[in-house]
Amino acid sequence: MNQSTEVDSCDYIVWLNKNLFQVSELPSPHWNPQVHLKSHLHLLACSRSTKRRHHHKVLLCTFEIRLSRFLTWLSISVQGNIIGSGIFVSPKGVLEASGSVGVALLVWLSTGLITMVGALCYAELGVTIPKSGGDYAYVKVVFGGLAGFLRLWIAVLVIYPTTQAVIALTFANYVLHPFFSPDLPPDIAIRILAALCLLILTFINCASVRWATRVQDLFTMGKLLALAVIIIMGIVQICKGEYYWLEVQNAFSNQRYPDIKLIALAFLQGSFAYSGWNFLNYVTEELKDPFRNLPRAIYISIPLVTFLYTFANIAYITAMSPQELLESNAVAVTFGEKVLGVMAWLMPISVALSTFGGVNGSLFTSSRLFFAGAREKHLPILVAMIHIDRRTPIPALLFTCLTSLLMLTTSDIYTLINYVGFVNYLFYGVAVAGLMVLRWKHPEIPRPIKISIVFPVTFVLFWAFLVIFSLISEPVVCGVGLAIMFTGVPVYFIGVYWENKPQSLENLMERMTELGQKLFMVVCPEGSPTPTSVEIKDKSKRAE
Repeated sequence: MNQSTEVDSCDYIVWLNKNLFQVSELPSPHWNPQVHLKSHLHLLACSRSTKRRHHHKVLLCTFEIRLSRFLTWLSISVQGNIIGSGIFVSPKGVLEASGSVGVALLVWLSTGLITMVGALCYAELGVTIPKSGGDYAYVKVVFGGLAGFLRLWIAVLVIYPTTQAVIALTFANYVLHPFFSPDLPPDIAIRILAALCLLILTFINCASVRWATRVQDLFTMGKLLALAVIIIMGIVQICKGEYYWLEVQNAFSNQRYPDIKLIALAFLQGSFAYSGWNFLNYVTEELKDPFRNLPRAIYISIPLVTFLYTFANIAYITAMSPQELLESNAVAVTFGEKVLGVMAWLMPISVALSTFGGVNGSLFTSSRLFFAGAREKHLPILVAMIHIDRRTPIPALLFTCLTSLLMLTTSDIYTLINYVGFVNYLFYGVAVAGLMVLRWKHPEIPRPIKISIVFPVTFVLFWAFLVIFSLISEPVVCGVGLAIMFTGVPVYFIGVYWENKPQSLENLMERMTELGQKLFMVVCPEGSPTPTSVEIKDKSKRAE
C-alpha cells in the first residue's frame, strides 16, 4: 500500500463478516473522508434496495475513526474530577460517624492514602488492559461477561444518572441561594436550573473534547481557588489562637465509645468525597502517552487532593465547634458566614463552580463507560458510535443526559445513591482483585507499569473491611443496593447471552440503529473488542 498518500483517517479498511480486508488502492490525495462518509450516510438513508443498503453499510465501516487523543496529564489531572460537592458535604458525615475531630482527620488522611493505592492499582490495569470503560472493562475481561454487565447495569441504571442529578441540583441550589436568602430557593427553580446545567454541559461535550477539557481545567482552577481561600482563612484562625479542637486532648475527646462499624461508615463517607479517582481509566484510549501521563497525574493529583481535604477540614474546625458542624447542612456556607463577613457570598459561588465542574467530569466519564459497554454489545451499538467530524460519542452523551434529566423528576434520589454507593465501592475491590488474578494466571503479559503486589493486597483488604462492616451497619441499604444490581442478571441472559433472537427483532434494532446514524451523523469507530483472557495470553506470547 502506498504509505505516502496523504489522506486523513482513511486506511480504507473494510470490516466484513468480522474479517479485515486491505483494499489495494487508496482514494485520491484530495479526497475528503468526512464528505465521503456523509454521502454514504445519505445514500444509506435514501436507498430502498437491500443490496445497496448493505453496500453503503460496509463502506461506512471502512474508516479509522477514533476518539480524539486530546487529553494530556494536565487535562486528566484527577483533582478536577474528585473535587466536587463532596468536600462541602462529607465533613459532617465523617465527623458524625468518627465521633471525634482527631479520628475524623485521620479518616481523611487514611482515605487519601488508600485512594492513592487504588489509583496505582488502576494505573497497572489501565496499561495492561488499555481499553476505555474503567473497572467495567477490567471486570469483564477477568471475570467474564456477566460480572462486567452487572457493573455496567448498576452504573447505567442508577449510579451515574443519580450522581449527576444530585450534583446538578447542588449547583442550582448554591447558585440560587444568594438570591433567596434567608429563605430556601423554590424547588421548581432549582430543578430548572439543574436541567439547564446538564443540557449546556452535554452540548459542550458533544461539540468538542477540547471544549470539555478546557471547561474542566477552568473550573478546576476555580474550585482549587475556593479551597485555597478556606485553608488560608483557617491558617488566619489558627494564628488568632482559634485551635481549641485541634489540641490533642480535645481532638480525641470522644462523644461516645468508638465503634468499628461506624468507623467503616466514616471511611465510606470520606470515600464519597474522593470519588472520581478512577476517572483516568474511563478515557484510557484518549490519553496522550498513557504510560507516562497516567502515573504523573496520579502522583500529582491525589496527594494534592489529600492535602486540600485534610487542611480544609482543619479550617472548618477552627471556625466551628463539632456540634455546630454537625448541625450545619452546608458546611462551607456556615464557615463563610462565620469567617468571611461581607464576603460570605463567596462560598455559595465557589461551591457552584465546584459542582459545575463536577457535573462536566461525570458526564465525560459516564459517556465513555456507556460507549465502552455498547462496543462490547452490552448496550445498543448506536451508543458506541462517534461523530465523523467531532470524534465525540454523541449518542452516549445524549443517553447520559436523558437519564440524568429523568432523575430530576424524582425527589428521593439521595436514598438511591445510598443504595448503590455500597455496590459501587464493592466493584472497586473486585477490579483490583482482578489485577491479582491476572498476575497469577498470566504473569507473562507485558506490563509497562507494574506495582508491588503489596498495593493490591492492601487495597482489597481495606475494601473487604469497608464492605463487610458497612453491610453489618446498614443491612437494609446495602441489601437493596445488591438487589438492584442483581436485577441485571435476567436482562443479561435475555439481551446479551441469547444470541438467536427472532429475525423481526433483529431487523427492528437494525432500523433503529440506521435512524440514529442518520440523525447524529455517527459511525462505528475503528477498534477491536476487548480481549478475553485467552486472547490476552495469545497476545503476550506473540509479543515474546
